[in-house]
Amino acid sequence: MSLPPLFLLLLFLLLGAGGLRAAEPGAAAAAGGGGGGSSSAMEELATEQEAEESHRQDSVSLLTFILLLTLTILTIWLFKHRRVRFLHETGLAMIYGLIVGVILRYGTPSTSGHDKPFSCSQEDRPFTTLLVNVSGKFFEYTLKGEISPGKIHNVEQNDMLRKVTFDPEVFFNILLPPIIFHAGYSLKKRHFFRNLGSILAYAFLGTAVSCFIIGNLMYGVVKLMKLVGQLSGKFYYTDCLLFGAIISATDPVTVLAIFNELHADVDLYALLFGESVLNDAVAIVLSSSIVAYQPTGENTHAFDAAAFFKSVGVFLGIFSGSFMMGAVTGVVTALVTKFTKLHCFPLLETALFFLMSWSTFLLAEACGFTGVVAVLFCGITQAHYTYNNLSVESRSRTKQLFEVLHFLAENFIFSYMGLALFTFQKHIFSPVFIIGAFVAIFLGRAAHIYPLSFLLNLGRRHKISWNFQHMMMFSGLRGAMAFALAIRDTATYSHQMMFSTTLLIVFFTVWIVGGGTTPMLSWLNIRVGVDPDQDPPPTNDSFQVLQGDGPDSERRNRTKQESAWLFRLWYSFDHNYLKPILTHSGPPLTTTLPSWCGLIARCLTSPQVYDNQEQLREEDSDFILNDGDLTVTYGDTTITANGSSGPHTATTSLDGRRTKSNSEEALERDLGAADHEVTSRGTRLVFPLEDNA
Repeated sequence: MSLPPLFLLLLFLLLGAGGLRAAEPGAAAAAGGGGGGSSSAMEELATEQEAEESHRQDSVSLLTFILLLTLTILTIWLFKHRRVRFLHETGLAMIYGLIVGVILRYGTPSTSGHDKPFSCSQEDRPFTTLLVNVSGKFFEYTLKGEISPGKIHNVEQNDMLRKVTFDPEVFFNILLPPIIFHAGYSLKKRHFFRNLGSILAYAFLGTAVSCFIIGNLMYGVVKLMKLVGQLSGKFYYTDCLLFGAIISATDPVTVLAIFNELHADVDLYALLFGESVLNDAVAIVLSSSIVAYQPTGENTHAFDAAAFFKSVGVFLGIFSGSFMMGAVTGVVTALVTKFTKLHCFPLLETALFFLMSWSTFLLAEACGFTGVVAVLFCGITQAHYTYNNLSVESRSRTKQLFEVLHFLAENFIFSYMGLALFTFQKHIFSPVFIIGAFVAIFLGRAAHIYPLSFLLNLGRRHKISWNFQHMMMFSGLRGAMAFALAIRDTATYSHQMMFSTTLLIVFFTVWIVGGGTTPMLSWLNIRVGVDPDQDPPPTNDSFQVLQGDGPDSERRNRTKQESAWLFRLWYSFDHNYLKPILTHSGPPLTTTLPSWCGLIARCLTSPQVYDNQEQLREEDSDFILNDGDLTVTYGDTTITANGSSGPHTATTSLDGRRTKSNSEEALERDLGAADHEVTSRGTRLVFPLEDNA
C-alpha cells in the first residue's frame, strides 16, 4: 500500500529538519577547532549572492529597454493619431533613452567599490582572458579595454550602468542583420532599377568623395587643435580618414518614413533609399580598407603608394566577395525551396528562410568579408527569386517577420544612443572637433550631391532637378550604421573622440533635419500625394504612349525606356534562364535553351510552369522590358521604339483586337503587376515628343 503524497512530504520535511539539527553540533565543533570550513561556506554563499544579484541586474537592464520600446510604440501611435510629423519615432526613442540615461547616471547609487589595480610588470601585452589566483582559488577575468592613467580612479563603480553598456558585437551580429536584410528584401525594384546608374554613382563614387573630403578637412582641424593645445592624445591622418568613412554612412530613415507617409515623388524616394542602402555597405567596407592600411617602414601612418593600392585591392576584394556570398546564399535558398516540398509546411519554410538569411551575415564575417554587404544582397536575391517559391502563408510571414525585427532593432539602437550619452564612460568632447565635423560633413555632402548630379544629368532622360538635389543634400542624416561603426572600436583617444562626435551628429540630424523634412518638401515644391505607380510628367525627350493597353501597359512601356541600360542588358538573361532555373516562374527552359540541352532543361524546369497558365509572379514586379518590345503595328509592318521595322508576326482576333505571340504573353505575365490581369491588348503607338518651339 503506497503512502499518501502529503504524508511523504511531511516525512521529508521532518527528516530534513532533523538532519539540519544533527549537523549543528558538528558545525560548532568545526568552528571551535578552526574557522576554515566556516569561512569557505561564507565565501560560497557570498559568491552565490553576487551571481543572483548579477542575474537580477541583467533582467532589470533588459526590462529597461523593453519598457523603452513599449513607451516608444505607444507614443508613435499617439503621434500618428494626432498626425504629428515634427518628430520621428527614432528621435522619440533617442529622447526616451536620454531620460533613462540621466536617471541611471544620477539617480542610482554606486553598488561596487571593489576595483583595485594590480601591476603586471613582467608582461608587455594585455591578455584577452586572465586567470587570477586569490588565496588558492582561481578566478577568470576578461579584457574590457584600455584605461588611461589619468582615469584609473574614475572607473565606473555602478554595476547597473555596466550592465546597460552593451558589447559592440551585439549591434553587428544581432541588431544590424535584420535592419540591412529588410532593406534589401523590401526593395521596390521598379523604381530602384530605373535609377540604378544614379544610385550606384551616389553610393560608390559619392561616398568615396565624401570620405576623403571629410577626412582631409578633419585632418586640418586636428592640426589646428594641436596648435591651440586642445589635443591631448595621438590623432593620425588615417584616423581622420576612418572618421570620414564612418560619418559618410547616411541613414535617412526619418526622411524616408515621412516620404512614405506623404507619398512623395517616387524617383526622389528611390534615389535616397537606394543610396542609403548601398551607402551603408560601401562605408563599412571603406572603413575596413582604411583599417587595413599598413605602410612599411618606421612611420606607420605616412603615405605609402603600395599600402594605398593594397587597401584599394582589399576594398574591391571584400566587397565583391561579400556580394558573391550573399547572392550565392540567396540562390541556394531558392533552389532548396524550389526542389523540395517545404511549401507544404509553411512553418518549416519560414524558419529555413529566416536561418539562411541570418546565417549569411555570420558566414561572411567568419570568412573575413563584410556581413552587411552579404546580407543586403542576400535580401535582394531572396526577394527576386526565393520569394516566388514560397507558399502564400510563408510570403506573408517573412515580410511581416523581418518588418517587425527591423522596427524593433532600429528603435532599440536609437534608444541605446540616447542611453549611451550618459552611460558610456569614455566620452571625449572637443568643441573645435565637433564644429569642424559639422562643417566638413556639410561640405562633403555638397561635393557628393551637386557635381555628381550635374554629371548624371548629362545622360539621364529624366533630369535630377535642383529641388531634388537640394532635398538630397538636406536629407543626408546619420544614424544606426554610423553609430555602430563608431562604437565598434573605442580603445584609443582618437576613436573615443570620434564616437562622441558621431553621437552628437546623429542627435542633431535626427532631431533637426528629420523634423524639418515636411517644411523643406513644401518650400522646395516637391510633389506629395503621388501614387507609387504613377510616372512623372513627360518631358520633351521622353516617350509618350498615345494609344495602348491601359495604365498597366503605359507603366511598363515608360519604365522600359527609363530603366538603366546595365540592368536592361542583364534582364533578358535573367528572365530566360535564371528565373526558370531558380523559381517556378518564367518561360520553360525547353523553349529558351538549345535543343541539345533538352534533358537538362526538363530536369530544371518546374512542373508548375507547364501546369499553370497563370504563372507565379512576385508581388513587387520589375515592370521592365527591352526596347525591342515597344512596337506599333500598321498593316503588315511592325515598327519598334528605336525605329526599326519588320514583318508583323502577331495575329488579330475576330473582334479586331491584336493577339500577342506566345513569347510576348510569357514576358508580359512575368512582368505584370501583382493581382492585376491585363485583359485588353490594343495597338500601341509610341514615339518621341517633338519640341514645338
